[in-house]
Amino acid sequence: MARLPTVQRALREGLVVVTLGTTNAYVAEELLGNPIERERFCAGYIGEDLTRLPVERQAKPLVLRRGEPVELSPDETLAELKAGDVLVKGANVLDPSGVCGVFMASPAGGTVGKFALPAVARGVEIVIPISRAKCIHGSVAALAREVGIERVDAATGSAVGLCPLVGTVVTEVEAVALLYGVRAEHLASEGVGRGTGAVTLLLMGGEADVGKAFAELSALAPTEPPPTVG
Repeated sequence: MARLPTVQRALREGLVVVTLGTTNAYVAEELLGNPIERERFCAGYIGEDLTRLPVERQAKPLVLRRGEPVELSPDETLAELKAGDVLVKGANVLDPSGVCGVFMASPAGGTVGKFALPAVARGVEIVIPISRAKCIHGSVAALAREVGIERVDAATGSAVGLCPLVGTVVTEVEAVALLYGVRAEHLASEGVGRGTGAVTLLLMGGEADVGKAFAELSALAPTEPPPTVG
């Protein structure tokens, strides 16, 4: 994520806004260069059911102005947000056409309603970090017409709506290509134990590049703890 040219430009010249999310917590750490309280960098999430972290335990979205963190309220952030800036927004599902879907447990649309729609209106670059483990076979657009907080009859946890979201999607496949210049194909998802949530990739390219990618990714995998929610 930090290597994307659009993100690099926004870090030099404008705003980068990282909204709350378990995946976004890792992005925030890379952009800051130091650890954060990942378990607080979350709003809604899928645990034993569909739920959300209480507001009083949530961190604030990360706002970087020309690469430096600043304390801005959501309204102040929106007042500054413009074309050329970057909004980092996670998602819950990714469909075969590259459209992401974001669960909305708030009748007002939550983060999507507050930040994503104004960003689309203004031409702000939306970057969506999402794991290939969240891929679905169906269409996000079709599913969005079927669900809704007041349309479903029962839910394990919060009932939700589904908002289609498009932007620059960065999965493990795109990340490997950006970091190592090799081609990655999504080979399999999921596993057991520490393999829960895993994505298996097939790496292809020059021998030296693939060797470097394989060695570094193999060494990294055991060191990153899984996301937790406080």
